[in-house]
Amino acid sequence: MRNIVSPVNTFVIVGGGLAAGSAAEALRENGHRGPLLIIGDEQERPYIRPPLSKGYLLGKEQREAIYVHPEGWYAEHGVDLVLGTSVRAVDGQAKEVELDSGRRVRYGKLLLATGSSPRRLAVPGADLDNVLYLRRVGDSERLKAAFTAGARIVVIGGGWIGLETAAAARTAGADVTVLEHSELPLLKVLGREAAQVFAGLHEEHGVKLRPHAEIERITGSDGRADGVLLTDGTLLPADAVVVGVGITPNVRLAQQAGLNVRNGIVTDEHLRTSVADIHAAGDVANAYHPRLGRHLRVEHWANALHQPRTAARSMLGQDAVHDRLPYFYTDQYDLGMEYTGYAEPGGYDRVVFRGDTADRKFIAFWMSGHRVVAGMTVNVWDTIDTIRALIESGTETDDAVLADSTVPLNNLLS
Repeated sequence: MRNIVSPVNTFVIVGGGLAAGSAAEALRENGHRGPLLIIGDEQERPYIRPPLSKGYLLGKEQREAIYVHPEGWYAEHGVDLVLGTSVRAVDGQAKEVELDSGRRVRYGKLLLATGSSPRRLAVPGADLDNVLYLRRVGDSERLKAAFTAGARIVVIGGGWIGLETAAAARTAGADVTVLEHSELPLLKVLGREAAQVFAGLHEEHGVKLRPHAEIERITGSDGRADGVLLTDGTLLPADAVVVGVGITPNVRLAQQAGLNVRNGIVTDEHLRTSVADIHAAGDVANAYHPRLGRHLRVEHWANALHQPRTAARSMLGQDAVHDRLPYFYTDQYDLGMEYTGYAEPGGYDRVVFRGDTADRKFIAFWMSGHRVVAGMTVNVWDTIDTIRALIESGTETDDAVLADSTVPLNNLLS
């Protein structure tokens, strides 16, 4: 790393994921000409995480496809990559970050894009060697090695990561069981009718779903797991156990630096934190969303792509606001899904369907009164932008019109 002697216009990004790479690109595009550092604790240059549970895990994408930029991009744009290095502390008053080596780097502006970490399973045996999580590229490669024909895979957690890894394991020919705490996978996220679509999808592909599962411990010997024991006495043999029970934002640096932390690093709509000249973006940011009128922490790829662009402009003194609706997608077997909007439990009245849920080709609309607050397409393409516009416009419509596939969605826009 070069010795930084001009701290006033030195911008530092802490984190090594998509948010970091996107921010660096946006800073250069929007006119930052001073020193720019990305400090990441992995040896990899910034990369995108969705392929780790999708194309890369399935062997459909090569390793090079996961990176945000080609290897030479950073040198070409004057971005210093400081990899394999952790930041020990942030001093907001001195405007310095302290590295794990003890070295201090001064900054003019700082972006915390520290992301999140998988929530760890708190049962006996959870530390055995082949209890696997998915967050980093090495994790994906360990899963890929474990997903072989005939392998017995137990997945703990029926969220997006759990179901995507279950689909990858089943596609590889493994014997897969998914343990879900509630009645259906994704029930809290999607509601009953949409959740049943995903449950049916996995059952049709031979995945065994066990609802209301309570785990007593993970069994094993010689340091390796060989099964999952449930509280009802059921023992599920396992060659590997995959844990996907949520993630936790990496807020240690922010807390120690005295930033406002509440379910992530609290920011305004400009991605500014409570401490001057420190911004936050990506999984770790609990940002005020002016369109939704509340703070929101979004753990998805699109947020890590778009939010840092606002943060970069804000760091440069421009009046930039992040008000893009949340978006995420999934690919499982032959099902492709896109979702946009925000519909928390209790934040909508009902779900209206257009198309055939049995054939898994439909659109779902989450409704509050006569307005769409979120929409999901399943194996229906080139409509998500129209759904986003429908939500943003606040257009009022009737359920019967939304459900009628003969009425083009564009016709519903004011």
